[in-house]
Amino acid sequence: MMGRFQGPRTTISAGKEVVYEGQHGHAAYVLREGWVCSYKRLQDGARQVIDIQVPGDFLGLRSLLLRKSDHSFVALTDIEVSRIIAERLWDTLRTTPRLAAAVMWAMSRDQAMVVEHLVNVGRRDALARTAHFLLELGARMRLVGRDLPEGFECPLSQNTLADALGITAIHLNRVLRQLRESNLLVFRDGFVTFLDMERLIEITGFDLTYLDQEALVG
Repeated sequence: MMGRFQGPRTTISAGKEVVYEGQHGHAAYVLREGWVCSYKRLQDGARQVIDIQVPGDFLGLRSLLLRKSDHSFVALTDIEVSRIIAERLWDTLRTTPRLAAAVMWAMSRDQAMVVEHLVNVGRRDALARTAHFLLELGARMRLVGRDLPEGFECPLSQNTLADALGITAIHLNRVLRQLRESNLLVFRDGFVTFLDMERLIEITGFDLTYLDQEALVG
């Protein structure tokens, strides 16, 4: 159904920006393969990662309503995207209520994740913050069938993960060691392994509701 407003697939190499902050005439995409991060760059050169995008996510859909993009997207791995053709999108949303509901749900879920990330950075300590974020990524990969029984492949560097969590890479390294030594989870060689899901949920208060696709009515 969503193919109605998507153009041909395009491959973009790791490290390339898909959309950059301040770009006029920017496009939106559906991420078909690979991982992307959205971020804002600060005046001092630091960056805050807003979110990580995984296969099935929209890239820059909200920004189609703005004159210019208000943040950037960069490919973390080699990726494959389909460009959203705006005119077809608007026509399809007008004529296909179920698809319009699906797009609204996707945008609402993205907003719910931003709220959780704000709580993460503002109120959870570094250990709970890290564990919650990795639980969220694991749940998102499970929802798109990209997980394994023990965990999920995670190509994030420690610098990228630290930028998403609002802590330094050195601090993150200590937290990951603490999680490993506490037999809670292991993040090693591009793979996250959950060792004690029950305790992780208890420590973080993680609740799948804000990601649950069952919330989509139709």
